[in-house]
Amino acid sequence: MRMEPMPATRCAMLSCDICGATVTSEPDMKAHLLVVHMENEVICPFCKLSGVNYEEMCFHIETAHLEQNEIEQSFERIKAIQYGTSDNKGSSLQCRVEVNSSIFSACASDHPKILVQNLPKNSTLKHKAILSENLAESRQLLKNKGNQSDPSEAKGSIYGTTYSPPECPFCGKIEGCSRDMEMHVRSKHGNLLDTPLKGTNSVQCSRDLELAHQLQQEEDRNRRSKESRQEIEEFQRLQRQYGLDNSGGYKQQQLRNMEIEVSRGRMHPCEFHKRKADMMESLALGVDDGKTKTSGIIEALYKYYQNAATDVRHVWLSAAVDHFHSSFGDKGWGCGYRNFQMLLSSLLQNGSYDDCMKGMSVPCIPKIQSMIEDAWKEGFDPQGASQLNNRLQGTRAWIGACEVYTLLTSLRVKCRIIDFHKPTGPLGTHPRLFEWILNYYCSEREGSPKVVCTAKPPIYLQHQGHSRTVVGIEERKNRTLCLLIFDPGCPSREMQKLLKQDVEVSHLKQLRKFVGNLKHKQYQIVSVEGVLSPEEKVMKLPRHRDVATLSRVTHLHSNGYVCSSDSTPTQPWTYCSCLFITKAYSFMSVKFLFVLFCLFVCLVFFFCKVFVSEVWPLNVCFHPFGFGSGVFIIFIL
Repeated sequence: MRMEPMPATRCAMLSCDICGATVTSEPDMKAHLLVVHMENEVICPFCKLSGVNYEEMCFHIETAHLEQNEIEQSFERIKAIQYGTSDNKGSSLQCRVEVNSSIFSACASDHPKILVQNLPKNSTLKHKAILSENLAESRQLLKNKGNQSDPSEAKGSIYGTTYSPPECPFCGKIEGCSRDMEMHVRSKHGNLLDTPLKGTNSVQCSRDLELAHQLQQEEDRNRRSKESRQEIEEFQRLQRQYGLDNSGGYKQQQLRNMEIEVSRGRMHPCEFHKRKADMMESLALGVDDGKTKTSGIIEALYKYYQNAATDVRHVWLSAAVDHFHSSFGDKGWGCGYRNFQMLLSSLLQNGSYDDCMKGMSVPCIPKIQSMIEDAWKEGFDPQGASQLNNRLQGTRAWIGACEVYTLLTSLRVKCRIIDFHKPTGPLGTHPRLFEWILNYYCSEREGSPKVVCTAKPPIYLQHQGHSRTVVGIEERKNRTLCLLIFDPGCPSREMQKLLKQDVEVSHLKQLRKFVGNLKHKQYQIVSVEGVLSPEEKVMKLPRHRDVATLSRVTHLHSNGYVCSSDSTPTQPWTYCSCLFITKAYSFMSVKFLFVLFCLFVCLVFFFCKVFVSEVWPLNVCFHPFGFGSGVFIIFIL
């Protein structure tokens, strides 16, 4: 392949060495060689040699047909002259020229393949003869080129060159060159070219928009579906966590866990049936069966501190209280019920509460659930009732300080909730909580004996996820404080170690909680303060509560806790501030005083107007300032 020099009137053309075809670019030439010569059988255009590859054919043409190259060069010069004549007439370089030349056509042949070395010896003579004839015809063509006025009329040459003018595909009009035809088509038939394209583009655009809209809608549906599934899963998880998934209550869990114990060989079938019978009897009577109760611990602690505990300066103990721990029926969710049983066991042993505890026994957990539902029906804690769907029986729902307060108030026990809503010491500790409990159990520290067994009931202590019962507090010789706590998660066998004669210090480890041991973000306690009269109990109901009593709420931000004796938080299992603001009462008082003030101003304005009208002219009485003031006062009223 070589590039022949071309006149300045047209771009460089590439000529094929095999067939003589011309192309405008190197990529076109590569495509031409691949399609015409490499994919088909390569044949020499001069002597019909075949059966060789492309490189061998190029070598053959350069050696055996060297003189034919001069004919090609003359032919290129002829075409340049013809294109130049066409340009002089204003035609385009893109005229349709059909060249039918036998010496410049390459095609596949069915002739037998002949190797280069097998060519006959006289092939050179034949090639020279053909070369002489071609040179003569080429000179004759160059000599007669001036006599041809139009390249399209030059016919019958040995090259078979024919020119045909372009024809319009729409109306059949014939133009002199392709440029004129292109201008004709664009000017006369432009709507046929543009409209389908625009229509196609608009249709495609519409389809793309519709597809994008469908994909966006599908993505939104998938996202909403995923969020909905996540919300449902989270809600179900919370329901399971707080025992609101309708999986059964105390009875169902007790039977299920006992069956598991039997299947694992840790419980004899006879023991299973005996416990089942005792459970059914306890549920029928509504009284705890006492199988998880440990009594006499307060008395044992009193003796221990009298004879030992040399590192303790003072200790204050609550009134007698029994310890209750979780069983098969409430394991994992019954701590609030067990702590209420501890608190109620102390009140039942305290004669000060006989009036409101007459004829009562420590109830079982299903009975406590029923009592809380009855308190809701009376009107106590409507917000908490709505959050639990007004139902506790047959569920494993947790209860907290809110429900304990509601139940004690319904039993006419005076109590209050104290919320320690933030840490008040370093490293997230609550020293103010310890100080408050110390002040609850003791009135005077100095001059009191080492061990004081008070008549104060124990304190219900709640934090996130668990609750316990505070039965006393130690003051150590280094002035640090330590709470004594009953944990319903501690089994009876561990609590019974405290009843031994020789109580070891390690046995008290499960009771003692120092300031550094209580690091939850928020704590909430319920303290008992006496007995309510029937009238006071009625006043505790939300619909009868006097708004003026809410002003007695004390909000001690500096101390880190909020005190309330007449209010109930609305969120179970969590901790809410007990601060209530008397908005309604304050708003009504301010409004009433404002109305009185406006009436007084109107009266003053009226008397002034009457007085001025008797002394001054009439037009002064209706001064704009006086009129505007009256309108303003009427608007305010």
